[in-house]
Amino acid sequence: MRSVIQRVTRASVDTDCGKHSEIGPGLLLLLGIEESDDNSDSEWLAAKIARLRIFNDTNGVMNLSVMETGGDIMVISQFTLHALTKKGNRPSYIMAARPETAIPLYNNFVSTISGILGKSVATGEFGAMMQVELVNDGPVTIIIDTKEKE
Repeated sequence: MRSVIQRVTRASVDTDCGKHSEIGPGLLLLLGIEESDDNSDSEWLAAKIARLRIFNDTNGVMNLSVMETGGDIMVISQFTLHALTKKGNRPSYIMAARPETAIPLYNNFVSTISGILGKSVATGEFGAMMQVELVNDGPVTIIIDTKEKE
């Protein structure tokens, strides 16, 4: 499981039906799921992100987590995070999980991080064409992969 984590002042996602969800200051998470991922990956990643100290304290030092700031979180599924690009110019998505694997893991991730924060989490629409808008704060962008746990 791989996530691109972006600290934002605001973010929103639209689908063909219009505005789907939006958040204020917090984190926009792009979440890619591999076929080999399981619930332990989603639970580890949710806990890691919720406790990641990437928000400024009163001294301007990145020393606070989204939990401590009370920030919002938006989770967008993005299978393209597992693109293989070694051969040719057309990415292969063979490592990305199929919907029957990805949807339950995506839902488990959202439920887990929501439980840790003690509040609901905004989401996109799994499998839909989405337009994501964000204002990256900092900019702060971090990538975490559960295959490279530290």
